Amino acid sequence: MDRLLAASGGCSERRNQLTHPAYTKPELLAIAPNQVWSWDITKLKGPAKWTCFHLYVILDIFSRFVVGWLIAPRECSELAEQLIADTVARHDVEPGMLTLHADRGAAMRSKPVASLLIDLDIAKSHSRPHVSDDNPYSESQFKTMKYRPEFPERFGCIEDARTHCQAFFVWYHDQHCHSGIGYMTPHSVHYGLAADMRVIRQATLDAAFLANPSRFKNKRPQLPPMLTAAWVNTPPQEKKQTN
Repeated sequence: MDRLLAASGGCSERRNQLTHPAYTKPELLAIAPNQVWSWDITKLKGPAKWTCFHLYVILDIFSRFVVGWLIAPRECSELAEQLIADTVARHDVEPGMLTLHADRGAAMRSKPVASLLIDLDIAKSHSRPHVSDDNPYSESQFKTMKYRPEFPERFGCIEDARTHCQAFFVWYHDQHCHSGIGYMTPHSVHYGLAADMRVIRQATLDAAFLANPSRFKNKRPQLPPMLTAAWVNTPPQEKKQTN
Protein backbone atom coordinates (compact mmCIF):
# COMPACT_ATOMS: atom_id res chain seq x y z
CA MET A 1 0.00 0.00 0.00
CA ASP A 2 2.84 2.42 0.81
CA ARG A 3 4.41 1.77 -2.58
CA LEU A 4 1.11 2.40 -4.34
CA LEU A 5 0.51 5.64 -2.45
CA ALA A 6 4.07 6.82 -3.16
CA ALA A 7 3.66 6.10 -6.86
CA SER A 8 0.45 8.11 -7.00
CA GLY A 9 1.73 10.98 -4.84
CA GLY A 10 -0.42 10.08 -1.87
CA CYS A 11 2.34 10.14 0.74
CA SER A 12 2.88 13.91 0.80
CA GLU A 13 2.14 16.10 3.82
CA ARG A 14 -1.61 16.77 4.08
CA ARG A 15 -1.41 19.48 6.77
CA ASN A 16 -0.92 23.15 6.06
CA GLN A 17 2.79 23.91 6.40
CA LEU A 18 4.25 27.21 7.59
CA THR A 19 6.10 28.96 4.79
CA HIS A 20 8.62 31.71 5.47
CA PRO A 21 8.67 34.77 3.23
CA ALA A 22 11.62 35.41 0.96
CA TYR A 23 13.74 38.07 2.66
CA THR A 24 15.50 40.52 0.37
CA LYS A 25 19.23 40.97 0.81
CA PRO A 26 19.75 44.60 1.94
CA GLU A 27 22.08 46.63 -0.30
CA LEU A 28 22.68 50.12 1.10
CA LEU A 29 25.14 52.77 -0.09
CA ALA A 30 26.45 55.86 1.72
CA ILE A 31 28.78 58.33 0.00
CA ALA A 32 28.61 60.98 2.74
CA PRO A 33 27.71 61.21 6.45
CA ASN A 34 24.06 61.07 7.57
CA GLN A 35 22.90 58.98 4.63
CA VAL A 36 22.85 55.51 6.22
CA TRP A 37 22.86 54.82 9.95
CA SER A 38 23.15 51.42 11.55
CA TRP A 39 21.90 50.72 15.05
CA ASP A 40 21.93 47.81 17.44
CA ILE A 41 21.74 46.89 21.13
CA THR A 42 24.39 44.94 23.03
CA LYS A 43 24.46 43.65 26.60
CA LEU A 44 26.99 44.72 29.22
CA LYS A 45 27.38 42.38 32.17
CA GLY A 46 26.11 43.72 35.49
CA PRO A 47 27.43 43.18 39.03
CA ALA A 48 25.86 39.75 39.53
CA LYS A 49 25.29 36.69 37.40
CA TRP A 50 22.36 36.97 34.97
CA THR A 51 22.26 40.77 35.32
CA CYS A 52 23.11 43.09 32.49
CA PHE A 53 22.66 46.59 31.09
CA HIS A 54 21.62 47.35 27.51
CA LEU A 55 23.74 49.67 25.38
CA TYR A 56 21.92 51.24 22.41
CA VAL A 57 24.26 52.62 19.72
CA ILE A 58 23.46 54.42 16.45
CA LEU A 59 26.42 54.50 14.04
CA ASP A 60 26.99 56.37 10.78
CA ILE A 61 28.33 53.73 8.38
CA PHE A 62 30.26 56.22 6.20
CA SER A 63 32.23 57.97 8.96
CA ARG A 64 31.91 55.24 11.66
CA PHE A 65 30.90 58.10 13.99
CA VAL A 66 28.55 57.19 16.86
CA VAL A 67 25.77 59.72 16.38
CA GLY A 68 23.75 58.59 19.40
CA TRP A 69 23.85 56.14 22.31
CA LEU A 70 22.29 55.38 25.68
CA ILE A 71 22.43 52.74 28.41
CA ALA A 72 19.28 51.38 30.02
CA PRO A 73 18.41 48.53 32.39
CA ARG A 74 16.29 46.85 29.73
CA GLU A 75 15.58 46.68 26.01
CA CYS A 76 12.58 48.89 25.33
CA SER A 77 10.98 50.11 22.12
CA GLU A 78 9.99 53.43 23.73
CA LEU A 79 13.61 54.15 24.69
CA ALA A 80 14.75 53.26 21.17
CA GLU A 81 12.13 55.59 19.73
CA GLN A 82 13.28 58.46 21.94
CA LEU A 83 16.95 57.86 21.12
CA ILE A 84 16.31 57.88 17.38
CA ALA A 85 14.16 61.02 17.56
CA ASP A 86 16.73 62.91 19.66
CA THR A 87 19.62 61.82 17.43
CA VAL A 88 17.88 62.86 14.22
CA ALA A 89 17.04 66.26 15.71
CA ARG A 90 20.58 66.79 17.02
CA HIS A 91 22.20 66.13 13.65
CA ASP A 92 19.68 68.12 11.58
CA VAL A 93 18.92 65.22 9.26
CA GLU A 94 16.76 66.32 6.33
CA PRO A 95 13.57 64.33 5.65
CA GLY A 96 13.93 61.70 2.95
CA MET A 97 17.75 61.64 3.10
CA LEU A 98 18.42 58.96 5.73
CA THR A 99 18.13 55.17 5.83
CA LEU A 100 18.18 53.48 9.24
CA HIS A 101 19.43 49.89 9.18
CA ALA A 102 19.08 47.35 11.99
CA ASP A 103 18.70 43.65 12.65
CA ARG A 104 15.36 42.02 13.49
CA GLY A 105 15.34 42.44 17.26
CA ALA A 106 12.10 43.18 19.06
CA ALA A 107 12.86 46.89 19.54
CA MET A 108 14.02 47.27 15.94
CA ARG A 109 10.75 45.89 14.53
CA SER A 110 8.46 47.52 17.10
CA LYS A 111 5.48 49.64 16.11
CA PRO A 112 6.66 52.80 17.96
CA VAL A 113 9.95 52.80 16.03
CA ALA A 114 8.23 52.05 12.71
CA SER A 115 5.72 54.85 13.24
CA LEU A 116 8.49 57.30 14.17
CA LEU A 117 10.45 56.53 11.01
CA ILE A 118 7.34 57.16 8.92
CA ASP A 119 6.75 60.50 10.66
CA LEU A 120 10.39 61.55 10.15
CA ASP A 121 10.45 60.33 6.52
CA ILE A 122 13.32 57.93 7.23
CA ALA A 123 13.65 54.73 5.22
CA LYS A 124 14.00 51.58 7.31
CA SER A 125 16.06 48.54 6.48
CA HIS A 126 16.44 45.21 8.26
CA SER A 127 18.91 42.38 8.14
CA ARG A 128 17.85 38.95 6.99
CA PRO A 129 17.06 36.53 9.82
CA HIS A 130 20.12 34.80 11.27
CA VAL A 131 22.54 36.68 8.96
CA SER A 132 24.97 38.65 11.12
CA ASP A 133 26.90 39.92 8.07
CA ASP A 134 23.93 42.13 7.15
CA ASN A 135 24.77 44.47 10.05
CA PRO A 136 28.59 44.49 10.03
CA TYR A 137 29.27 48.07 11.12
CA SER A 138 27.48 47.86 14.46
CA GLU A 139 28.93 44.42 15.18
CA SER A 140 32.45 45.69 14.43
CA GLN A 141 32.01 48.74 16.67
CA PHE A 142 30.83 46.58 19.58
CA LYS A 143 33.86 44.31 19.10
CA THR A 144 36.21 47.31 19.16
CA MET A 145 34.70 48.41 22.47
CA LYS A 146 34.70 45.01 24.16
CA TYR A 147 38.24 44.10 23.08
CA ARG A 148 39.78 47.24 24.58
CA PRO A 149 42.17 46.43 27.48
CA GLU A 150 40.24 48.62 29.91
CA PHE A 151 36.87 46.97 29.21
CA PRO A 152 35.88 45.27 32.49
CA GLU A 153 34.52 41.79 32.98
CA ARG A 154 31.50 43.28 34.78
CA PHE A 155 30.16 46.70 35.70
CA GLY A 156 29.33 47.46 39.32
CA CYS A 157 26.27 49.56 38.45
CA ILE A 158 24.67 51.33 35.52
CA GLU A 159 26.49 54.57 36.41
CA ASP A 160 29.83 52.76 36.06
CA ALA A 161 28.77 51.54 32.62
CA ARG A 162 27.78 55.06 31.53
CA THR A 163 31.07 56.52 32.76
CA HIS A 164 33.04 53.88 30.90
CA CYS A 165 31.12 54.38 27.66
CA GLN A 166 31.51 58.16 27.83
CA ALA A 167 35.29 57.80 28.02
CA PHE A 168 35.34 55.11 25.34
CA PHE A 169 33.35 57.10 22.79
CA VAL A 170 35.59 60.16 23.29
CA TRP A 171 38.61 57.96 22.51
CA TYR A 172 36.80 56.24 19.64
CA HIS A 173 35.81 59.50 17.96
CA ASP A 174 38.93 61.60 18.47
CA GLN A 175 41.87 59.17 18.74
CA HIS A 176 40.96 55.84 17.13
CA CYS A 177 42.47 55.71 13.62
CA HIS A 178 39.95 53.45 11.92
CA SER A 179 41.28 51.15 9.20
CA GLY A 180 37.94 51.22 7.35
CA ILE A 181 38.18 54.98 6.72
CA GLY A 182 41.82 55.25 5.68
CA TYR A 183 43.13 55.40 9.27
CA MET A 184 41.33 58.66 9.89
CA THR A 185 39.34 59.29 13.06
CA PRO A 186 35.54 59.04 12.88
CA HIS A 187 35.23 62.67 14.04
CA SER A 188 37.44 63.98 11.23
CA VAL A 189 35.50 62.10 8.54
CA HIS A 190 32.06 62.92 9.92
CA TYR A 191 32.75 66.65 10.13
CA GLY A 192 34.79 67.03 6.93
CA LEU A 193 38.23 67.48 8.52
CA ALA A 194 39.86 64.41 7.01
CA ALA A 195 41.13 66.08 3.80
CA ASP A 196 43.17 68.68 5.74
CA MET A 197 44.51 65.99 8.07
CA ARG A 198 45.64 63.92 5.09
CA VAL A 199 47.62 66.88 3.72
CA ILE A 200 49.44 67.24 7.06
CA ARG A 201 50.11 63.50 7.29
CA GLN A 202 51.43 63.33 3.73
CA ALA A 203 53.74 66.30 4.37
CA THR A 204 55.09 64.49 7.44
CA LEU A 205 55.72 61.34 5.41
CA ASP A 206 57.42 63.33 2.64
CA ALA A 207 59.74 65.00 5.16
CA ALA A 208 60.64 61.65 6.69
CA PHE A 209 61.31 60.22 3.23
CA LEU A 210 63.58 63.09 2.22
CA ALA A 211 65.49 62.83 5.48
CA ASN A 212 66.13 59.10 5.10
CA PRO A 213 65.03 57.52 1.78
CA SER A 214 66.65 54.16 2.54
CA ARG A 215 64.30 53.75 5.47
CA PHE A 216 61.46 53.49 2.95
CA LYS A 217 63.52 51.49 0.38
CA ASN A 218 63.75 54.63 -1.78
CA LYS A 219 60.00 54.54 -2.41
CA ARG A 220 57.92 57.55 -1.41
CA PRO A 221 55.32 56.49 1.17
CA GLN A 222 51.67 57.11 0.36
CA LEU A 223 48.64 57.34 2.60
CA PRO A 224 46.00 54.63 2.25
CA PRO A 225 43.14 55.67 -0.05
CA MET A 226 40.35 57.72 1.44
CA LEU A 227 36.91 56.18 1.79
CA THR A 228 34.53 57.18 -1.01
CA ALA A 229 31.63 54.79 -0.42
CA ALA A 230 30.37 52.52 2.34
CA TRP A 231 28.16 49.58 1.45
CA VAL A 232 25.99 47.18 3.36
CA ASN A 233 26.36 44.13 1.11
CA THR A 234 28.24 45.40 -1.94
CA PRO A 235 26.46 44.29 -5.15
CA PRO A 236 28.45 41.90 -7.40
CA GLN A 237 28.77 44.47 -10.19
CA GLU A 238 30.33 46.98 -7.78
CA LYS A 239 32.87 44.40 -6.60
CA LYS A 240 33.90 43.72 -10.21
CA GLN A 241 34.39 47.43 -10.90
CA THR A 242 36.46 47.82 -7.70
CA ASN A 243 38.68 44.85 -8.55
